[in-house]
Amino acid sequence: MPLIRIVLLIILWSSFLGTAFGQTQLPTKKGIEKLTKQATKLRESGDFEKSLLVSRLALRKSIAIHDNVLIAQNYNNVAANYNDLAEFDKAIFYYKKALNYANITQNDTIKQRINNNLGNMYCFEKKKYEKGIVYYRRALEYSKKIPDSSQMAFTNLNIAWAYFDIGKFDEGEGNLKMINSYYKKHNNDIIIVILNMLNGMYCNYKNEDTKADLYFKEAIRLGKKLNEKSDLSFSHLEYSKFLLKRKDYKRAYENLDIYTRLNDEIYAEEKLEKANVEGINFELDEYRRAIDKIENEKDLQFQSLKKSRIIVLLFIIAIFVLLLFLNSLIKNNKFRLKSNADLMIANEELIIANKKAQESAILKTQFVSTISHELRTPLYGVVGITDLLLEEHKELATSPHLNSLKFSARYLLSLVNDILQINKIEENKIILDNLSFNLTDEFYMIKNSLSFIAKKNNNKVYIDVDPSIPESLIGDKLRFAQILMNLVSNALKFTKNGEVNLIAKQIAIKDGMHSIAIKIKDNGIGIASLDQEKIFDKFVQVGRKEIDYQGTGLGLAIVKRLLELFGSEITVESELGKGTTFTFLVNFECNAGKTTEIINNIQVDMTSSQAFKVLVVEDNPINQLITKKTIEKNNYSCVVVDDGFKALEILENEEFDIILMDINMPLMNGFETSRRIRQRDIETPIIALTAFDKNEITDEAIMAGMNDIIVKPFESVQLFKIINCLILKTKSVV
Repeated sequence: MPLIRIVLLIILWSSFLGTAFGQTQLPTKKGIEKLTKQATKLRESGDFEKSLLVSRLALRKSIAIHDNVLIAQNYNNVAANYNDLAEFDKAIFYYKKALNYANITQNDTIKQRINNNLGNMYCFEKKKYEKGIVYYRRALEYSKKIPDSSQMAFTNLNIAWAYFDIGKFDEGEGNLKMINSYYKKHNNDIIIVILNMLNGMYCNYKNEDTKADLYFKEAIRLGKKLNEKSDLSFSHLEYSKFLLKRKDYKRAYENLDIYTRLNDEIYAEEKLEKANVEGINFELDEYRRAIDKIENEKDLQFQSLKKSRIIVLLFIIAIFVLLLFLNSLIKNNKFRLKSNADLMIANEELIIANKKAQESAILKTQFVSTISHELRTPLYGVVGITDLLLEEHKELATSPHLNSLKFSARYLLSLVNDILQINKIEENKIILDNLSFNLTDEFYMIKNSLSFIAKKNNNKVYIDVDPSIPESLIGDKLRFAQILMNLVSNALKFTKNGEVNLIAKQIAIKDGMHSIAIKIKDNGIGIASLDQEKIFDKFVQVGRKEIDYQGTGLGLAIVKRLLELFGSEITVESELGKGTTFTFLVNFECNAGKTTEIINNIQVDMTSSQAFKVLVVEDNPINQLITKKTIEKNNYSCVVVDDGFKALEILENEEFDIILMDINMPLMNGFETSRRIRQRDIETPIIALTAFDKNEITDEAIMAGMNDIIVKPFESVQLFKIINCLILKTKSVV
């Protein structure tokens, strides 16, 4: 780094010396302005050759002092010469070059003039009126900034003339009125000839022939008086068109002839030839200037090299450093190419691995769904038969064997539900609901539900709810209850002869949202600090050295993921032998209007004492028995068929109040059976009784025409509630 800095300092010092030795006397701005005015006067007098010659000289000097305004003015003058010489493409080229230099200055006057000139070129020479009018509009904007009423008048004059030229008199009428108003105030002789001509053209368009004739004659008179040959020639041209329209062919021809002669005078052949030669010289001068610039730079470099051997040495060092850098760059490039190739291979492997992972995820989902179905089906039989035995044989109610069977079945069902729950959360299939609930009631419900665990371990459960928390909150109370259930049951299982505290405290209120801190505190065995990071992972259990606490190890993993859905995080504080405290912050809405609406939308349990007729479509004999017994226990009549075809057959001859439909059946599944029932215009409500997870089949069940879904095993109260609701709803519609 120090060597490079020294090199740069020496090069800068050498450049400074070269500049100091090579300084020459620069031209003055005042002298260039004088040359520019001289070139303009020569062009206006028709001496294009001398005008281009002087413009060349002025342009060289303007470039030498880097004055962008003067450069723009001289390029504008050159372009104007080519315009007068009818070399319109060259004129446009140099006008645009002038505009490029003008645009990097703050001089709005030169910008206005060049935009106006380009508008003239495109409108009157190239006949591209739309493009030309765009330049005129820009020129008007610059005129307003100057402000210069004369330049504004010129531009409005050109816009009106352009519109009139293409027959759009209505569009140009406003511009003409503006020029007439301007002339009344200022009496500007420069525009008077064309103004009278334009008024004549407008009156001709309005069929006001007398006025038009007067305007044209006045334009011609003033053109002769003021010796404005160009304006006079255009006036004769437009007057000839007017006379031709009036069928005054003789005078029309005379005016057209005058227009031709005036043009010949303006563009005399000798002047054009001389000017063309000078124009070529100007273009050569442009090329020569570019070459001279390159040569000058080369000379400066050569002189600088001659002045000091040190500079030559430094350049050699610089080249050597550059070669080293180039060598390093080549090596780096090779390394980069190799790395890119390796990355491409790794990327392809990652794509393949990702594809396999996606396939594995699909297979995992299918596996979980299949296993849950296969487990729930026999569990339905076990739970159902156990309940039937307890109801039909009251003497067995105290049997430890039967109660153990019932507990084991329900425990196995809870394991299946835990696995399904964690699977749903990981696949983002859970959406939080909005239900109205009371926080204190939820706490006591959890306490009562887990009382058997508390009694078993001789634990006390205490509830402490902040009185400032509203009675009615809005949120997903089912998921919230599931979080509490897992945390409290965990605390009760790992505490013996102790206590568990459920504490709720309001932290803040913002925009109707109540932030509530929830704590579940116990004085149980505690969790080692090393294990505290693991407890929220799936299938992880700690503290099982002496006693088997049972469970899947999914409870806390489910809690963590459900809280993430609530936008919250859970923290744990624990010490071995002293207990554990779980804390999380959750937000619930409090809105009286919403609460009332939610309560009104809850379906009321419309139980009925009527005896309804139920058709059960089920292929499993054990499930048939359990479902039939459950229904008949409620004094309903029940008919059981074991496949979809028999269901369709019996529905042709009998009517039923409700149909309970199994999904997974041989010959024809429950979806297809339901579709065929609906195709026969049978409106009997259909409830799907299935071991599949509800979310997996909801869409297909609705499309098949089913009214509701109950997942096996189920509580009989839930079944009869849905049956009564659907039957009474159907009868009320009828």
